[in-house]
Amino acid sequence: MSKVAIAQVQSSTDKKLNLRSALALIRAARSSGAELIAFPEFLMAFSPGSQSAEELTQIAETTDGPFVAALRAAAKAAGIAVLATIYETFAGANRVFDSAVWIDAHGNVPSVYRKLHLYDAFGFKESDKFHPGTDVAPLVQLGEIRFGTMICYDLRFPEMARLLALQGANVLAAPSGWVQGELKVDHWQTMIKARALENGCFVVAPDQVGNIYIGHSMIVDPLGRTLIDLGEKEGLEVIELDLDLVRETRAKLPLLENRRTDVYAQHATAKLP
Repeated sequence: MSKVAIAQVQSSTDKKLNLRSALALIRAARSSGAELIAFPEFLMAFSPGSQSAEELTQIAETTDGPFVAALRAAAKAAGIAVLATIYETFAGANRVFDSAVWIDAHGNVPSVYRKLHLYDAFGFKESDKFHPGTDVAPLVQLGEIRFGTMICYDLRFPEMARLLALQGANVLAAPSGWVQGELKVDHWQTMIKARALENGCFVVAPDQVGNIYIGHSMIVDPLGRTLIDLGEKEGLEVIELDLDLVRETRAKLPLLENRRTDVYAQHATAKLP
């Protein structure tokens, strides 16, 4: 088993304040025996709709910047792995990457995932501020856990979750800033459970709360059971993930083995009429 902490936070527009809160939560998670703390999307700062792409770029940093450096130092000092999110800038950019940065318990960065699917839906257009990533990230190993990484809107694309599962992921981590709206809590809970059920894996989905976000950070098991739901308040919860349940579920419900790839391949490039 591995102990995982899930953090539900309300990020402000003040990057320094958000970092201070994150460092305190890292220490609290380790004190609770967690081997990993997973933060939601937009940990670095809340970006209001009135903020321009140029203004967001000024907040953004590289993965070698002071924000990640402080998180790396805290992870190493506490001896805990960290999944954090940043606005990642790059040379000549007028937009930023929405990036999930994995930090191990030694302060190293084994993987960075840049959000593939930008939230151009329900009246939002993330592509005005963000540049899309170009590939999935390598799986991240923590004991028996092999994490596949997604971010928020990626949850609506089952192809991505399935690809990560086929690469060997037994836990999907999906830091999110799920926006409020009609039926949006239902959508959130349904997507997380569906991704867990169809791939026979755990889903760890820390979410932003407050501002324009729904909260309800969740951890769901391979049978679709909700193990944690943090509701609508900031908080931190720690839970043990039993990887035997992944093995048992995949043996009894072998969805990954029963796929008809011979048929799927004929339609892999299908488009809407």
